[in-house]
Amino acid sequence: MRRIDPVRILLVEDDPGDQKLVKVSLKRQRIANELYIVSSGEEALDFLYQRGEYSDEPKPRPDLILLDLNMPGMGGKEFLRRIKADESLRTIPVVILTTSDAEEDIIESYHLHASGYVKKPVNMEDFKRVMDEIGEYWFVICKLPPKDEGD
Repeated sequence: MRRIDPVRILLVEDDPGDQKLVKVSLKRQRIANELYIVSSGEEALDFLYQRGEYSDEPKPRPDLILLDLNMPGMGGKEFLRRIKADESLRTIPVVILTTSDAEEDIIESYHLHASGYVKKPVNMEDFKRVMDEIGEYWFVICKLPPKDEGD
């Protein structure tokens, strides 16, 4: 029988409060997961390309990226544009998790090949419920791309 590996999630989020909410919510999940947190688009690229502070101890390729749009420096849309242009990264599903419900952000995110778009709920219980639903959909219902043998 094949051992089921934990789902690897990369959270790209600059707000420490939202980082903590995602961390707590995912810890409650019935699905084993490994959460990696970075605070900017630039840091996320370093994580994915194993460079900078991530070159010493390589990190595994994530199965899913949760991405905030509104961050200082490289915003979420530019990060999304870059990874979807890279053949080695474009198959990683990216779910936008942001405070924006602007129609232009939603449309542009999907044009940039986001796999989903979720507006962050304001209160804690709703946030936990949304994270439960994300976990159920992406890790139980959906079939994720296979992990590379080297991971």
